Amino acid sequence: MTRALITWGGWMGHEPDKVAEIFRALLTSEGFQVEVYNTLDCFADVDHLKTLDLIVPIWTMSQIDKQLVQNVSEAVSTGTGLAGCHGGMCDTFRDNVLWQFMTGGNWVAHPGGDGVDYSVNLQEHPLNEGLADFSVSSEQYYLHVDPAVEVFATTRFPSVNWLHSTNRPVDMPVAWTKRWGLGRVYYNALGHHADVIDHGTPLEMIRRGMLWAAEGKAEAAGQSIAHLANDANNY
Repeated sequence: MTRALITWGGWMGHEPDKVAEIFRALLTSEGFQVEVYNTLDCFADVDHLKTLDLIVPIWTMSQIDKQLVQNVSEAVSTGTGLAGCHGGMCDTFRDNVLWQFMTGGNWVAHPGGDGVDYSVNLQEHPLNEGLADFSVSSEQYYLHVDPAVEVFATTRFPSVNWLHSTNRPVDMPVAWTKRWGLGRVYYNALGHHADVIDHGTPLEMIRRGMLWAAEGKAEAAGQSIAHLANDANNY
């Protein structure tokens, strides 16, 4: 059976408990056996993490023991998928650079706060097949993004005037995929509140992204990351 772990906590303004329930129901409907925790201690057993197909963190800000991040990194690098959204994955553990490197991006601002009206523009990509551009009224995330990620959804900045507006317009990534060793990583910047991602195209994007990340487990079976090990602790 396909297995997933969801852990939620941190800043409650992002409704991590509600988001966790959305993701639990989504994955259960896809046949996953889902473990749900309200603690980071679930990252302590690296051998258990390696048995999972998918890890879904829902923790905004907060702090974490360095060893727990190393455990997640080791599991993902050997094939366990990692997927998440909004501040629950890329405004998480701000003082841990390994987490930022693994996830592919880091939140730095949301000019205009909540309730900004903006468009999400979808690129040609297998994960977007049959989907169309859509509009959102929510926080519009400005992120510092790893240039190695594969971006397949963007939003145009600036939407509101602020200190960044004197720069040229930019298309900021909203959704991307990344490889971490043998593992697959998926991120979607939507989800400031649960009602942004509990229906329609945003939910479908996340569903596809989570399944894609989890499918990497089978792809990684029988492969080794020994050739990468020399530099594993030199981040």
